[in-house]
This record gives sequence, structure tokens and C-alpha cells, in this order.
Amino acid sequence: MIAWPSERTPRRRATTLADRCRGFSLVELTVVLIIVALLSGGLMLGLPAQRNLADHLEAQRQLENIREALLGFALTKGRLPCPATPALPNTDALAGHENCALEHGVLPWAILGLPESDPWGNRFSYFAASGFSAPLGSGAMASFTLDTEGTAEVRDSAASGSNIASALPALVISHGRNGAGAYQASGRKIPDGSGDELENSNASNKLFVSHAATANFDDMLVWIVPSILKSRMVAAGRLP
Repeated sequence: MIAWPSERTPRRRATTLADRCRGFSLVELTVVLIIVALLSGGLMLGLPAQRNLADHLEAQRQLENIREALLGFALTKGRLPCPATPALPNTDALAGHENCALEHGVLPWAILGLPESDPWGNRFSYFAASGFSAPLGSGAMASFTLDTEGTAEVRDSAASGSNIASALPALVISHGRNGAGAYQASGRKIPDGSGDELENSNASNKLFVSHAATANFDDMLVWIVPSILKSRMVAAGRLP
């Protein structure tokens, strides 16, 4: 015989969403919402720092590419490129092209096939010693010899007498996020910074400063090492 359930046996009721929600008190839900808000706020606060780090890494990558492009130009042309005139707007046909009357200027991005600006929208400042960027003489394979010395110096501070590097033929600067002393695509110069940053936008001397970023300094520099330049020129048959 089939045993039918007794009428007294309680019937199971389907679990509803409302039933499940009754498992959380109002206090518990409030705590969860507070935690979510705090986590979201923390992530939002971290975004500017993450963006600045990404820009910094991109600028470093650009500077390394620029250094290789300068070395490649020297191997092809027998000299380093001259700087470009800094105050020309990029609508000018001569913008980004060499001006060999200059030692201080901006990177000649147009002839190197490189981007005009760093991640903050500013041009790269560029110094090239005239002894390394001069036009080649008749029949010459290079504009300089193994004995030619550069003229730029890099120190760890403007007030320091200690050189990080000396006798440099060329040097490139990204003026960082604050852009102090940099030229923009319009040809306008951002006002100079002070202290160590001022040295990197001062065209009256050949002294530059490089050190870790601080509250008052965020410039980034790379330079051409004379021995590397000359050894590559020898390997390419440009120097004896």
C-alpha cells in the first residue's frame, strides 16, 4: 500500500530571495557597504600615482630610444645631429629640424623620426657639442676624431663639485611632470624652475644635473657616453 503523508506533516515551502536576505542584519549590510566604499576610495586615490608612474616609465623608454637614435644617426651620417630651434611652433616647416648654429635647443624629432613630446606634452631639451655635430669636411668619414672631447658635464646637484659624467658630446632632458624650463609644441617655454632644475634649462653653460626625483626635481636625463659612441664609429668604419 502507498503511504500517504499525514495531514499533520508540515509541507516544505520554497526558499525565496526574501528568505535568504533575512540572513543578514541591517548592521551587517551597513558594514559591508562601508568596506566597499573604503576600498573604492583607496583605489581612486591610487589612480593618479599609477598614472604618474606609467608616464615616468614611458619617458624613460622614450629617452632610451632617443639615445639609440642619436647613435644610429652618427653611424649613418658621421656626426651627431644638431639641435632644433626650440621656440618654433610645430606648424612651422623648420620645426624639429636641425639648426647647426645651436648647441642648446630641443631634440630634432623630425629628422630622427621620433615623437615630438614626452608623456607630459613637452619637447625634449637637447645639447650637442659643436665638435661632434659639425658638417663633415671633404672626404671625411666623421666630423670628429678619437681625440675629440665633449664639453657637457653632469653633476648630482648644482652646488656639487662632483661630476657624474664629463666630456659628454650630447645630452637629452625630459623636464618631467612639472615641465619647468621645457618648450611646448606651440614654441612657448614653460617658466624655469629653480635650483637643480634651473641648471637643466640654462643655455648659458654646459652644466647639467641628474639625481633621483624629489619634491622640487623631476627631470630625467640620458647622455651619449664618448667611449661607446667612438667604439661604435670604429666598428662601423667611420673612425680609424
